[in-house]
Amino acid sequence: MRTSRSEQIASIILKLIEEGHLPPGRRIASVRAAAQEYGVAKNTVVEAYDRLVASGALEPRAGSGFYVAAPRRRGVEVRPAHVAAAIDHLSLLREQLDQHHAVRVGDGRPPPSWMEGSELRRFLRPRAGLAGGEMEHGYGAPQGFQPLRERIAHQLIERSIPATSAEVLMTFGANHGLDLIVRHFLEPGDAVFVDSPGYYPLFGKLRLMGATLVPILRTAEGPDLDDFEAKAVQHRPKLFFTQALAHNPTGTSMGLASLHRLLQAAERHDMMVVEDDPFADILPPMTPRLAALDHLDRVLYVGTFSKTLSASLRAGYIAGHRDVIRSLTDVKMLTVVNSSGYVERLIHDLMAEGHYRHHLRRLRDRVARASEAAADNLGRLGLPGFSPPSGGYYLWCPLPEGFDDMALTARAADAGIFMAPSSIFTLDRVGYRPAIRVNVAYADDPRFLAFMRAEIDA
Repeated sequence: MRTSRSEQIASIILKLIEEGHLPPGRRIASVRAAAQEYGVAKNTVVEAYDRLVASGALEPRAGSGFYVAAPRRRGVEVRPAHVAAAIDHLSLLREQLDQHHAVRVGDGRPPPSWMEGSELRRFLRPRAGLAGGEMEHGYGAPQGFQPLRERIAHQLIERSIPATSAEVLMTFGANHGLDLIVRHFLEPGDAVFVDSPGYYPLFGKLRLMGATLVPILRTAEGPDLDDFEAKAVQHRPKLFFTQALAHNPTGTSMGLASLHRLLQAAERHDMMVVEDDPFADILPPMTPRLAALDHLDRVLYVGTFSKTLSASLRAGYIAGHRDVIRSLTDVKMLTVVNSSGYVERLIHDLMAEGHYRHHLRRLRDRVARASEAAADNLGRLGLPGFSPPSGGYYLWCPLPEGFDDMALTARAADAGIFMAPSSIFTLDRVGYRPAIRVNVAYADDPRFLAFMRAEIDA
C-alpha cells in the first residue's frame, strides 16, 4: 500500500526520536518551517504532527508548538487475584469477538449471512446510514466500533489528551465505565477517595464492591487538597474518583494550579485518578484537564454521550494507557460481552455527517442562557450558587440557616416538585451545610420559584 506524504514525514520524525536525535522535551520545527523543509503544504505537516501526537511521540503546547514527549510510564497491571482468575477463562469468548480463524465450528452464534433478510435489518436501515458496510449481526470487536473510537481519539487530541483508538474502550455510558474500573482495580476493603459532595451512583457501586469510601471535601476550587494529603497518608487509597470540570453536583471546576497539585499528590502517594468528564463535548476543548496534563499515564479518562446526546443510547468510553485498556476490555467481555455495535455506528454517523456538531452548538447556547437565568432567579430568592456556572447543567445552592434539605425535599414532593437534596451527595458531615442541586434547565419553572419563595418567607 502506498504511504501518504504525511505518513512519510511522521515516520522520519519518529525515527529521529527513537534514535535519540530528538530528545524528550525538545521543541521540533514549526509547521511553517517543516513545510518548507519537506517541500509540502502546511496541512500535510499538520496531519503528520497529529499522527505523532496521537501515538504519544509528540505533545502540543498551546501557543508554543510541538515538543518531543517524555517516555510514558508502562501501564501497571493492577489485577486483583479474583480478576486475574476470571480473565484466565476468556480465550474462547475473545476468539468469538476478534475472529482470527476462518473456520468457526466452535462459534456460539450463526453466521451473519443467516441474518441478511432479517426484520431487524429492514427496520434499522432506513433510519440510520449505519457505517461500516453491511450491517454486522455478530458481537463485534470487544473494544467497540473502530471508526467511532478513531473519532473519539481525534476529539481527545483536540483536548490535548494524546490518545489513539487502541487507548479507547467503548462502554454503555459513563456509569458502565466506572463499574468496569471498580471491578478491575478493587477488592473488598480497599480504600477509595471520592468527592463529597459527589456523584451518588458511584457511592453505590463502591459499596456494592465492599470498598471503603473516604470522602474528600469538595470546595468551590475543587477537591480540598489539604484534606486529600492528610487522608492519603492515613488510608493509602488505590483510586481517586473525581470530576475536574462542571462537577456533579456542585457545578464547580478546577483551575490549572489545582490540577497540577492533585497530580503531584497522586504521584507521591502512588494512586490512580479516574477523571469523569460528562460535559466535555459542550466545554471548550482547550480547558485544562487532568488527563491532558498527565497524558493518560496515571489518569483514566471517562466520557459519555448520555449527557449531550441521549441517555437512552447508553454509550460512553474510557481512555487510558493501552495496557490498562486491554485489561478493562477483558473485564467488559466477562461482564457484558460487548457494547452495542448498532448504537456506536449510529453515533459515528451523526458525528461524521456533522449532525452532532450542530447539535452541540445549539446545546451550548441553551446551557449558557439557562445558567444565566437560573443564577439570576436563585439570587433573587436569596439562594446564591456555590460557584458561578461553569458550563454544565448544575448549580449547588446552600439553603438558608435553619433549613433541613430532606424535609424541604419531602414538602416539595407533596407539591409535585422533584428536588435533589445535598444529603444524598454528601458523605462527610464536617462543615456540612444543607443545600440542593439545581438543574439549570428547570430553574425558571414558576412553580418551583413560587414554592421556594413561600418556604423562604415562612
